[in-house]
Amino acid sequence: MSTPAIQFLKQRRLPFEVVSYEHQEKGAEFAAKATGFPLARTVKTLVVAVVPKRNLLVLVPGDRQLDLKRLARALDAKKAGMADPITAERLTGYHVGGISPFGVRQALAVVMDRTILESEEVLINAGRRGVMLKMSPSVIRAGLNCMVAAVSD
Repeated sequence: MSTPAIQFLKQRRLPFEVVSYEHQEKGAEFAAKATGFPLARTVKTLVVAVVPKRNLLVLVPGDRQLDLKRLARALDAKKAGMADPITAERLTGYHVGGISPFGVRQALAVVMDRTILESEEVLINAGRRGVMLKMSPSVIRAGLNCMVAAVSD
C-alpha cells in the first residue's frame, strides 16, 4: 500500500514503519487505542490558518491541545485559527482524519510542538485513515524542516 506520504518518505530515504489498524473513528485517541500505542506519542497533524493570510501544519501530541495564542506568538502573527475541513483537505490532498504532513498537495510550513522531540518514536498519519507511520521525531523534523516551538498545553 502506498500514499503520497509514503512515496515522499521513500524518495528521501527516510526511515519509517507502516502501522495499520481498522479505522472506525477519526482522532488520535482512537488511533492510539487501536494500535496499542501511547496517546502521548500519537501525533496529530493540524491545518492552521494564520493572520496575515497563510496556512501551515502543526504537529501536536495526541494527549495535548494546540494553544492557538502560543502558536501566533511563536510565529509573530496577529492570530491563528483552525482551518475548516474543506480547506484542510484542499491544501493537503488528504481527508480529515488521515492528514499527513508528508507529501501534501501544497507546500506548507510545519511547526512541531517541542514535546514531540522527547519521544524516541511516534506514530504519525500516513495519509490514509487507518494507516500510521512509526518514526523518530528527529527524522520527521529533518524531513519536513520543522520549526520547533512550545505550542500546546
